[in-house]
Amino acid sequence: MPELPEVETVRAGLEPVLRGRRFVRVEQRRPDLRFPLPERFAERLTGRTVERLERRAKYILVHLDKGEVLAVHLGMTGRFSVQVPRAPDRRRGSPPPRGEGLGVGGKDGLAETEAGYQLGEYTHEHGHDAKHDHLVFTMSGGAVVTYNDARRFGYMILVPAGGLDDHAYFAGLGVEPLSDALSPAHLAERARAKKVDLKALLMDQRIVAGLGNIYVCEALFRAGLDPFRGASRLATKTGKPTPAAIRLVAAIKAVLADAVRAGGSTLRDYKQADGSLGSFQHQFRVYGREGEPCSRPGCRGRVRRATQGGRSTFYCPICQR
Repeated sequence: MPELPEVETVRAGLEPVLRGRRFVRVEQRRPDLRFPLPERFAERLTGRTVERLERRAKYILVHLDKGEVLAVHLGMTGRFSVQVPRAPDRRRGSPPPRGEGLGVGGKDGLAETEAGYQLGEYTHEHGHDAKHDHLVFTMSGGAVVTYNDARRFGYMILVPAGGLDDHAYFAGLGVEPLSDALSPAHLAERARAKKVDLKALLMDQRIVAGLGNIYVCEALFRAGLDPFRGASRLATKTGKPTPAAIRLVAAIKAVLADAVRAGGSTLRDYKQADGSLGSFQHQFRVYGREGEPCSRPGCRGRVRRATQGGRSTFYCPICQR
């Protein structure tokens, strides 16, 4: 499942073609995805203008005029693709181009490809198959945005903007890890007297929203913390943050920021907005590197893999303590 950096990459890729644009036509090819689509979904979107795009945890939030928000969760295989109008070549006597987008440096800042733009494809073993194109959005300006989802684990809802924080999907979410709300004090408060391990604490979306297995493994390595140690080590007996909490918060923010800059991690078929691959997987220090020498200078350990909470945990048994 895509984690925060991948979802943020999708949001950033969609923003130039959606923000300020109006839904001219919405083609709904099935009544449901993972869950039934909202009642009168196509009708309620048609004619609405996109004011801005945000991300909350692993959700993309498309804020519309008239006070509603389209919230999108990509699930396992959800992806967006965009086709933009082909502009005629203005040079006299030259043939029209085979395909043209808005271009790097243009008013919408998208990278040009021959067939349009592939936005945030996170498809695992599934390639693109048009039979899984479930929703097609035609925007003012001519862009056509298609939602494809082979397994249909993704979902979309329409929520009144004023009720977003109280909606069942959002009410229990923890703090955003790239915000100031994630602090050593916050982790210490939530970890104090907890009888769970460090990794389980970070994977709990009620404490920190948007973290997943890849970036938790990487952050714990950067902080030099054993994923199997108790989370209570982040707080003193009086509830103050320990040095471990301070290191961990810094590591979480750093690894997420690095991953966002790299366009996320491509494990199988995930792509960035211009069709290129995310590259953060080349910066993994432990994830997927079982048996390899530890990358920390001076450490003679080798990366191990263990099952923890039903997921693979990658760590160095020597320098993560």
